[in-house]
Amino acid sequence: MAIAVGTQAEVGKSDPIITRLANEDKKWFFQKPNLLFLYLMLFPTCMGIELTSGFDSQMINALQIVPYWIKFFGDPQGSLKGIIAAAYSLGAVLSLPFIPKINDRFGRRWSIFGGSVVMVIGALIQGFSTHVGMYIIARMILGFGIPTCIVSGSSLIGELAYPKERPVMTSLFNVSYFVGQIVAAAICFGTNGIQSNWAWRIPSLLQICPSLLQLTFVFFLPESPRWLITKDRGEEAKAILLKYHGESDRGAEFVEAEYAQMQATIHLELENSKRSWMDLFQTAGMRRRLLITTMLGLFTQWSGNTLISYYLGDLLKLIGMTESTAIQKINVSIACWSLVCGVTVSLLVLKIRRRVMYLACTMSLLLCYIAWTISMERAQTANANGHPNNAANIAVLFFIYAYSPCYNMGYNALTYTYMVEVWPYAERSRGIAVFQLFGRLASFFTTFVNPIGLKDVGWKYLISYCVWLAFEVVFVYFMFPETFGRTLEELAFMFEDRALADQAVAAVEKVVHHRQVEDVGNVGVDGKDVGLSDKEIKEHVV
Repeated sequence: MAIAVGTQAEVGKSDPIITRLANEDKKWFFQKPNLLFLYLMLFPTCMGIELTSGFDSQMINALQIVPYWIKFFGDPQGSLKGIIAAAYSLGAVLSLPFIPKINDRFGRRWSIFGGSVVMVIGALIQGFSTHVGMYIIARMILGFGIPTCIVSGSSLIGELAYPKERPVMTSLFNVSYFVGQIVAAAICFGTNGIQSNWAWRIPSLLQICPSLLQLTFVFFLPESPRWLITKDRGEEAKAILLKYHGESDRGAEFVEAEYAQMQATIHLELENSKRSWMDLFQTAGMRRRLLITTMLGLFTQWSGNTLISYYLGDLLKLIGMTESTAIQKINVSIACWSLVCGVTVSLLVLKIRRRVMYLACTMSLLLCYIAWTISMERAQTANANGHPNNAANIAVLFFIYAYSPCYNMGYNALTYTYMVEVWPYAERSRGIAVFQLFGRLASFFTTFVNPIGLKDVGWKYLISYCVWLAFEVVFVYFMFPETFGRTLEELAFMFEDRALADQAVAAVEKVVHHRQVEDVGNVGVDGKDVGLSDKEIKEHVV
């Protein structure tokens, strides 16, 4: 029953023909030279994008306990401290209305390139800031560039990866966030002892590095075949698929079927889409996607993670830990632990269904936060009475570490995998942009409010997160669909009329049958592949 409730309205899932064909391929990705090269290039470009976000959260967390940063910016507290941290998310919100048009017009690669250039400018201004206002503006510029890269990069991973590995690849997208955290924590730990403003300027300038990686490697990647199809560049799209997805024993047959599925599905999508923001409200299916996306954006930032990411120092001070070196060490260890948890959980997405992972995530987070709140109350009350409770202090640290595997189970590992699967191609950029909008708004709000709440009410502030996490469990149970075990096209009409899904399936079946009838190789007299043309596929769909 727990699995069925959120899936009752999913009538438009199509027959997973391509998924079955992909699963019949017994070759590992490292046995395919072209596909291996593709994945190696995806890591510094698309997967490296979240290095910037992870670097940013840990850098701001760590710099708040660097003496020269505190002195230079006048020991910011309360709302000023909040706006310094939240400026990154505010800049991101301002860029979101433009992202779908940029993606649709220039493609995934050029969008990543443009966003990276903006972030390079922001990092340079941040490192050479002369006052707090300049520092805040620089962080807004950094934030302005990151969503374009995230929307394009997460989409490009899903649209280039071989169907068999695609869930793992998109799940690893967020893992680089923790790599960024580790690097930033280590850098800030190393510069903590510098007796000048370079103690904070060096980490601020080094935030340029992930963007430089993207600028260097992005054009080693091919463009999204799905984007090329929308631009009537089908032959280029097919050539990309043949090169990177055609290295199996039945590669040509698989690529013909996969291309037919993409071509037919995108054709049907575009027929029913005006490529505008209003499309998100047109049908019941789109409105459900929009609601799920909106809430998931809020869940990823309102589940208590920003407390640890941005204000670990403040949390530890509440239990009597004030020594900066000790806090920096805990920072680094939490980042390393989060990376281990993130990678481990990302590898499970091929085995465990999406709804199971999300329900396990939300329930465990709720239990973790309840225990953490109780421990924090005991620790803070004891400190206030002048009799520190070491057991309670250790319990607080334990639940801070326990939080990571709980959060990673759903909100890190599945976030972009789920968004890419829930949204059909025609609205994918807008859908992920909406996710980013609500995630950034939630992040802006929490990073701004957290220091105020911790300062004013201490441990009681954690109760608000307990209440919200209880709501998350209920929402996931009733609203989240199951998307496990299908390609992106097989999920495109998940909430729509089954007839649309059947049309796309028919196009794929015709290609597969065509191959079987004319022998597996389907080779003409001139030795060339004579699979169905784009015109034939379109005519069959119509």
